[in-house]
Amino acid sequence: MALANTTSQPNPSVRIVGIGASAGGLAALDEFFKEVPANSGLAFIVVQHLDPTQKTLLVELLQRVTRMSVYQASELLRIEPNCVYVIPPNAELSVVDGALKLAKPMESRGLRLPVNVLFSSLAREQRERAIAVVLSGMGTDGTVGMQSIKALGGLTLAQQPDTAQFSAMPHSAIGARCVDIVAPAGAMPARILAYVARAASNQLDGFDSTATAAQADPLQRIFTLLRTHTGHDFSLYKNSTIQRRLGRRMSVHGIKRLAQYLKLLENNDQEIVFLFKEFLIGVTSFFRDADVWQHLANVTLPALLALRADETKMRAWVAGCSTGEEAYSLAMVFDEVISRSPKYRNHRLQIFATDLNPDAIALARRGEYPASIAADLSAARLARFFSARDGHYQINQSIRDTVLCAQQDVLLDPPFTKLDMLCCRNLLIYFDATLQRKLLPLFHYSLRPGGMLLLGSSESAGQFSQMFTPVAPKLRLYLRTDKVVAIDAGALGRSFPPLTSTPESPRKEQVVSTRVPVTAPTENLQQAADHILLQTHAPPAVVVNADGDIVYISGHTGAYLEPAAGKANWNFHAMVHEGLRAPLAAALQEVNAQGAARQQATALQSDAARPQGADKPAILHLRGLRMEVRGRVHRVDVTVQALPEPGALQDMVMIVFRDVPKSLRRARRMAQAESDTSSSTELQSYRDEIQALRAQTRASKEELQAANEELQSTNEELQSANEELTTSKEEMQSMNEELQTVNSEMQHRLDDLAVEQGDMKNLLNSTDIAILFLDQELNVRRYTDRAAKIVRLRDTDIGRPLSDLTSSLQYAALHDDAQETMRTLATSEKQIATDDGRWFSVRIIPYRRLDNMIDGAVVTLVDITDTKKLESKLREASK
Repeated sequence: MALANTTSQPNPSVRIVGIGASAGGLAALDEFFKEVPANSGLAFIVVQHLDPTQKTLLVELLQRVTRMSVYQASELLRIEPNCVYVIPPNAELSVVDGALKLAKPMESRGLRLPVNVLFSSLAREQRERAIAVVLSGMGTDGTVGMQSIKALGGLTLAQQPDTAQFSAMPHSAIGARCVDIVAPAGAMPARILAYVARAASNQLDGFDSTATAAQADPLQRIFTLLRTHTGHDFSLYKNSTIQRRLGRRMSVHGIKRLAQYLKLLENNDQEIVFLFKEFLIGVTSFFRDADVWQHLANVTLPALLALRADETKMRAWVAGCSTGEEAYSLAMVFDEVISRSPKYRNHRLQIFATDLNPDAIALARRGEYPASIAADLSAARLARFFSARDGHYQINQSIRDTVLCAQQDVLLDPPFTKLDMLCCRNLLIYFDATLQRKLLPLFHYSLRPGGMLLLGSSESAGQFSQMFTPVAPKLRLYLRTDKVVAIDAGALGRSFPPLTSTPESPRKEQVVSTRVPVTAPTENLQQAADHILLQTHAPPAVVVNADGDIVYISGHTGAYLEPAAGKANWNFHAMVHEGLRAPLAAALQEVNAQGAARQQATALQSDAARPQGADKPAILHLRGLRMEVRGRVHRVDVTVQALPEPGALQDMVMIVFRDVPKSLRRARRMAQAESDTSSSTELQSYRDEIQALRAQTRASKEELQAANEELQSTNEELQSANEELTTSKEEMQSMNEELQTVNSEMQHRLDDLAVEQGDMKNLLNSTDIAILFLDQELNVRRYTDRAAKIVRLRDTDIGRPLSDLTSSLQYAALHDDAQETMRTLATSEKQIATDDGRWFSVRIIPYRRLDNMIDGAVVTLVDITDTKKLESKLREASK
């Protein structure tokens, strides 16, 4: 085998295929490499779950099935094309600057995820050029790393589960929807080489950055198809991102031209779904970029808590949250911060986690993550915030309740407002400059004064430095600046391109008037006087339609209505004062229900049969509603009246507000006091009964508290036992995988030895020489067929002492001569006659092992009868 090149000069141009396998992977690796040509131009890195205490035979076993050079990986070994590199035992293997990097794994055998380590490093090193393959194995190792590679545009393959000896690893990757190609191991090399060939021919994307009109037309039609089927517009996404994602799907199908791929989309709705999800792939993990989270925990969040010391409710928005890891990371850091600061223990952070991908949001809501997250979390955080389940971790309910997950299109849907913190990491990089210029002012509008904006490592506030002041520039952490021109939220909302409503994804848009209708010019003095009287002396009132949208305002309603924060909204329920919202909502519902019932009765009855008063509109009077304004309590009487006519006001409702005068309030209180006095005796009896019930409840509560404490103690013990069992299970699974690998290697070695043994037996028998092999005790170890005819041996004589055997040789000193050879290591050779008149040259030599140790003796018997006869004739002739 050629000596590996160990120079430190990397070769970044070589394309690398990372292969991960575990139990049953050796057979799959054999099938894979048998189909790889020697001059593929690719480099292959194999990571197999190995026993850390045993020397691996994987290099020798793979070298048998491939003409490429196979090396065991070593530190800083340069990666060359047409070579295979195999992970050594008790190591983690990664790629750094085109060379191999070795590291010691974690102590616990059950938590080793070497395939994820390799794939993650390939994603960082080669990005869209990376190729990952998952073969047979148990567990979920490799899934997280494949997600990173797929998110960056690389190619991912998994062995077809029904062809794998152990299908857990392929199933895990396929279930995570991060696999481009599912195929048997032997079919993968051809698919990989075809993909690489199309990329090398510059036809991977199907178009270039200077696309002609003929090329741009299919692209726009693809955008239209996506918009029609999903309701989302990708036409303003960054061009390089669109090309890369489209190119991946085209390469998977072996399509070279964009027009051909368009035809596939037009005839295959499932491929549209795949392309949509291709555009939505997001890379995320817990506590990604540790320096950022360290700064949040030590500086940013304590500063925000100090700023909001008088408020107990804080709000944060994680835009583009993917599967929720970043949102939950923020929740965990906040929990740690308030745990260190008891004065803030009553503060709560509500986190809104949003993403366009419904599948990702569904995963985030469940809060279930694979066991591989242990590589991203400290043991303390894992124990504090997660519960171990069967093969995965479940985030604790206290953290789960902090995060509200929702599907949202950040470009079209209304933003969250009054935020203390907004995280939008690595989302802007997928948008072109036009969308970035619209989103950053929107983020400024969403944040409160003193709010913090956190962007990704490749993003910045750019030209909006007047809106955001850098706090930690290297960490992309910004403070909202207040000294800027006010932002028109309505204008921002209208600036985004509207999506076309389709039957598949309808978008209901309620158009609401934002102005009070202009009063028609007065015709005479009476109309002008009536108008002034209504505006000056009539109580404030509004008219709303069946959906609660305000269509008319009369008088000064500012004390009862105010515009809601966020996107402009003229709905009554959003604008009405908080103290009036619940009772008025119930009153509107009741008035609308009475109106609907009256219309139904009117349709069924004639005028003669209609009961008297049936035409009277529904009216509800709400007395003394309580509302608090600037710390003072006000009482309001509200009248809610249906308007059946005239025609322009049909099915609408008028709401009239009247402040309750202080004198009237005092009179009502006095009447209430008299009523209270008359029933004081009855209330006292009720109080006595309530006091007795409280005593009983208190006793029951104490008993329940004691029982609860016992249950909690038992639960903690069971939890501890469960964690120990989980750890033992992981370690046993890891050891089982390692033993499976060792067993496969040993089986291959046994097969080789069986072949070699057959070759040796045929060789010895073909020489027609009698050979007898003896061990150190001079017991029979092996013999040839020729020797069995002289010494009278059978299969059952293996292991019998030489002295117990009978032979036709007239050689009584055979045993003694063999012992002497063992003692002196000198060769003994004698000519011995047999009972039937034949002669043999009996030669005894020491048996030497490969390590030069003496382990017995070898007796060879060469027939020299003809030589003896010739010698006898010559002797007689010479007389």
